[in-house]
Amino acid sequence: MSLMPVAEALEKLLSGVDTLETEFAALERANGRTLAENLVSKRTQPPFAASAMDGYAIRHEDVADGCAVLDVIGEAPAGHGYSGKVEKGQTVRIFTGAPLPDGADTILIQENAQRLDDRISVLEIPPQGAYVRPAGLDFQKDQVLLEPPLKLTYRHLALAAAMNYPEVPVARRPSVAILATGDELVRPGTEPGPDQIIASNHAGIAGLVEDCGGLPLDLGISPDDPVELAHHVRRAITEKADILVTLGGASVGDHDLVQDVLGQEGMDLAFWRIAMRPGKPLMAGRLGSTRVLGLPGNPVSSLVCGLLFLKPLIHRMLGSSSGATAPRPAVLGGDLPENDRRQDYVRSTLHEDADGRLVATPFSKQDSSMLALLARSGALIVRPPHAPALKAGSSVDVLVL
Repeated sequence: MSLMPVAEALEKLLSGVDTLETEFAALERANGRTLAENLVSKRTQPPFAASAMDGYAIRHEDVADGCAVLDVIGEAPAGHGYSGKVEKGQTVRIFTGAPLPDGADTILIQENAQRLDDRISVLEIPPQGAYVRPAGLDFQKDQVLLEPPLKLTYRHLALAAAMNYPEVPVARRPSVAILATGDELVRPGTEPGPDQIIASNHAGIAGLVEDCGGLPLDLGISPDDPVELAHHVRRAITEKADILVTLGGASVGDHDLVQDVLGQEGMDLAFWRIAMRPGKPLMAGRLGSTRVLGLPGNPVSSLVCGLLFLKPLIHRMLGSSSGATAPRPAVLGGDLPENDRRQDYVRSTLHEDADGRLVATPFSKQDSSMLALLARSGALIVRPPHAPALKAGSSVDVLVL
């Protein structure tokens, strides 16, 4: 069976994937969510001309010709504007954020005023309009300020609050059921048997799902038993998972049962086996309304495939048009041999040289079981199929981790 190119597999995976429905999230629970609709300002900010400093609200024409003495006729703290009008020779004590009184056009900061009882002397003449924030300085009513698909951060939430939104429309977070498979696996914190290992993939994939805006659902570990495996798969369907991610068991060995069991449960297989390293035994399909992504069992293969395929799948469900992580140019920090028919993703360190260029230095070992190297990696060097040998200093594309 021929191997499918990475780009073709990604296109097939994302074909027909729709944005999930819109729901509303309170601002305090919307951080990291994906905006689903335009946010149009409900008000003008600031809604009135306001003082930017503590001082005195004055008429600039009263001080334009030289130092002046003004009568203090009132006070305007924030939240309690002065209701009268500032006439010739008058001033109002004002505080930051308070509305500028009628008749005044300038703020004399308190450091430049000398007060004695109810009069002040102007020590330094400010420019006209000094320290006045005009109405609408930040934004106007009915202005579109936030547009989808935007991953909301603390900055956007503060703006939404200022626009008078207590909640925001967001794309529903996709539920991603994660199922590890294999008799050899035990959970972290468990003492493994003599022929067992600690399961690690599910923790990394769950973290990736959260980083991408999804909701991980841990289905645990299924033994290499068709009945048990089918039970776990049915649970994903019962839980209405948008995506089912299986970890391991999708290859062609006697104990690789995932593809057969999924087929018996009704999965429509989209593709299997990709021309990439690590990650050749990647599988994708559809089980009813649930998208299925079968990741390899080797830890590094699983996480690299998650980055290249699961991440854009989640993004598409959230309404984002972004695909796989975009490559960036870098300089090769060590020699690389020629490549075969598969697209390689080579773990490497990453640093910036004196000229500001990214330098990617590949590790000498690239075994797909070595998580420690992946944890130390700053990037994956992308090596196209049949790429020639490269010397240090050559240009390469990298995926920054």
